[in-house]
Amino acid sequence: MHNLTDNVLMIKVKEGDLDKLGLLYERHKRRLFGFFYHMGNNPSVSEDLVQNVFVRILKYRKSYTGEGSFTAWMFSMARNVNYDHHKKVAKESISREISPEDANSGFEDGLNDQMDHEGNKALLNRALGLLADDKREVLLLSKYRELKFHEIAKILGCTEGAAKVRVHRALKDLKTIFLQLETT
Repeated sequence: MHNLTDNVLMIKVKEGDLDKLGLLYERHKRRLFGFFYHMGNNPSVSEDLVQNVFVRILKYRKSYTGEGSFTAWMFSMARNVNYDHHKKVAKESISREISPEDANSGFEDGLNDQMDHEGNKALLNRALGLLADDKREVLLLSKYRELKFHEIAKILGCTEGAAKVRVHRALKDLKTIFLQLETT
């Protein structure tokens, strides 16, 4: 069972074999947690949001077509869950009082490993925390979750070319912020 692709597992879930959702959960819980955590959610909220994604996957399993990547479909739901959560929090006027630096500390992914070698991990975390949410999100999908541009395009609801441009602009802005922080 562990050698089945995500798409095959999800088709089985769609057909009523709900036990396969557990395999998908085990495969993707860390990736989703990292996505939510890096989007500025605290660990407890991130865990809850991961659960919410799988509740939605179960709820909307009949809408899964099997076309394209399961990961792109899942991250589309994750974006919506994150958006809904923040909309609810804003509506309830709850302040999380977490600075971007605190919320984004603890990165352990590929882009940070490169910067860590140069002793700039904390500075990169601060710069990433200062990026606009939409730009941080596209970088997380591209660099940290290693999604392909066509998957990112599907998640964002744009063309593959537009996704490439968004990632490029986000990287450019991150570099600018990083360099500004480095000189202060």
